[in-house]
Amino acid sequence: MGSAKNTSTPSASDRRERIEEMRRAERARARRGRIAVISVSTVVVAALIGVGAWAVTKGGDDKDTSSDAKPAGHFTYDKDGVGTWSAKLTRNHVGGKPTYPMNPPVGGDHNQVWMNCNGDVYEKPLANEHAVHSLEHGAVWVTYNDKAADADVKALAAKVKQTPYTLMSPIADQKDPIMLSAWGHQRTVKSASDPAAAKFFAAFVQGKQTPEMGAPCTGGLGQ
Repeated sequence: MGSAKNTSTPSASDRRERIEEMRRAERARARRGRIAVISVSTVVVAALIGVGAWAVTKGGDDKDTSSDAKPAGHFTYDKDGVGTWSAKLTRNHVGGKPTYPMNPPVGGDHNQVWMNCNGDVYEKPLANEHAVHSLEHGAVWVTYNDKAADADVKALAAKVKQTPYTLMSPIADQKDPIMLSAWGHQRTVKSASDPAAAKFFAAFVQGKQTPEMGAPCTGGLGQ
């Protein structure tokens, strides 16, 4: 006689345990999925932030501001010794202290406030960015260093005081003892009595080089 096969039917408690085990496994898989999504999202966001920061930094590195840029150019001199700057001079109003490729400067970006230039004689050095604005208004700027004779300094000061749209100040590190500057133009003179000085005044005080003809030389900055 053969023996009957012994089969057992799972109890209700076994089925509940099995269902609960399956639910635990499903919850575990769901948690792992969420962690993976969060991890990938974090990496993507970090990468995007990094790219954005690089772009901003790169853009900042490549950006050229008028206050730092030095325009290419040089002086070319006529037979009378008057130098004319060869490159176009920018005229933006900027903050800070722009740099200039010539000394004294004859133009370029400058402060929005000009130095008073109604025959004003200053005993201390001026901020270039204010004096350049005066040149834009058609002023002639007389400058000198400690190699200039006292008699010449006094005579030039008297000339400036009698001439609207002029100003005068010391510049210790300029290359020559006495220099005259207008917008885009410059020359050296030997003394106060040098005929070239009077000729420069006649040509460039409110001369045709003036970018802003008739703009005031008062109401600006005094020392």
